Amino acid sequence: MTKLKRSFDLIVIGAGSGGLAAAKKAASYGASVAIVEGDLVGGTCVIRGCVPKKLLVCGSSLLESISCAPHYGFEIENLKIKSEVLLANVRKEVGRLNELHENFLNKANVELVKGWGEFENSNCVVIKNRKNGEILNKLYGEKILIAVGGRPKRPRIPGASLGWTSDDMFLLKNFPNEITIVGAGYIACEFSCILKGLGVEVTQLVRGDRLLKGFDLELSSALTEEMQSKGINLKFGENVSSIRGITGSLIIRTSLDKELHSNGLLFATGREPYLEGLKLEQAGVEIIDNKIKVDNKSKTNISNIFAIGDVTNRINLTPVAIDEGRSFADRNYGESNRQVNYELIPYAVFSQPEIASVGMTEEKASQLIGKDNITVYRSIFRPLSKSIPKQGSKCILKLIVDSNSNKVLGCHMIGESASEIIQMASVSLMLGAKKSDFDNTMALHPTIAEEFVTMR
Repeated sequence: MTKLKRSFDLIVIGAGSGGLAAAKKAASYGASVAIVEGDLVGGTCVIRGCVPKKLLVCGSSLLESISCAPHYGFEIENLKIKSEVLLANVRKEVGRLNELHENFLNKANVELVKGWGEFENSNCVVIKNRKNGEILNKLYGEKILIAVGGRPKRPRIPGASLGWTSDDMFLLKNFPNEITIVGAGYIACEFSCILKGLGVEVTQLVRGDRLLKGFDLELSSALTEEMQSKGINLKFGENVSSIRGITGSLIIRTSLDKELHSNGLLFATGREPYLEGLKLEQAGVEIIDNKIKVDNKSKTNISNIFAIGDVTNRINLTPVAIDEGRSFADRNYGESNRQVNYELIPYAVFSQPEIASVGMTEEKASQLIGKDNITVYRSIFRPLSKSIPKQGSKCILKLIVDSNSNKVLGCHMIGESASEIIQMASVSLMLGAKKSDFDNTMALHPTIAEEFVTMR
């Protein structure tokens, strides 16, 4: 490879969602931009996160749809799931998206530099081959943006290396017959539902007493019931303490001194910034609690070095990283002083059924303004798609309203199309909608979403 020794207005380290957004936006203002990436272009979300996971959800959820088919007159026999086909097709789609994002960079006049970046000083990034340490390039930047994202955490327990992380799940040739999943958050619940839908026997170890801490309790409780009804073995108050065995045949000892036998184990116990190898100390960048400290303009303690996305001490979500990247470029290369709005960020869990939420939960509103000062509106029903089969999960829709101002504080849902519906409800909350605005909005019938404007 020809070694470069070039200067750029901006060097972006990490070609994930945030880095790509910043690089392309900065280049659109005429800045010379290089983006450094040692892996596939697209980052966690595109390569081993949101997108391939959602594709697996689409495949997994088909089983429930097919089980309803006879009620609509379809005869289906000899149903068989080949997880190896699904996984291969997901990887093929990821490869296509990687190529697509590389083409987008080329069209935006952003130079893609392959290799792993590390700081030599606050203006210089050395690009290396991580396998042999060979220096491939040396780049100089007036400004440098760190957007390397995060990676899954493994607990420090005996035998932890025998377990998988979410990254590993997309690389499997096929799924095991049975699996133990450790965790209670997004990734744990999503993979439990995905794998159960694909015919895998699932045991989920939950250290605490509930799933999805931070989400509306009524909704997370409803998801718990649905997962159990599907046959997912949820074990609350129990964690993994050690693992032994070989791949495909593991013996898992839990915190209650019990032993479980499983074909595989997935650690879904959180993520951490991927700072290893960056040599931030050589640039003088300050790190607090293993995260890069930034101000409200994404600037670190070093005036020309910035950071966005999952490496920072802010909200770690793909759309947030994208907006941070674009607003960084707007401020530094455009004519806008736009700041990221961290209020009323919508969240979704692509479990089966899925959960989506924006604004305050009932618990949070009760804590902040008092239970007597809020009114909770809810609607619980079986969606039309399940009315003939009379099976499958019900929908729960909730509005949390300030009783004094009539302002809608939160909008929450579990059920079919929850994420699509809450995305649009987020617009209403951003505009400060009151319950009377929902009441005065004409319903679109027959839909699930109409329940949000007919609650009385």
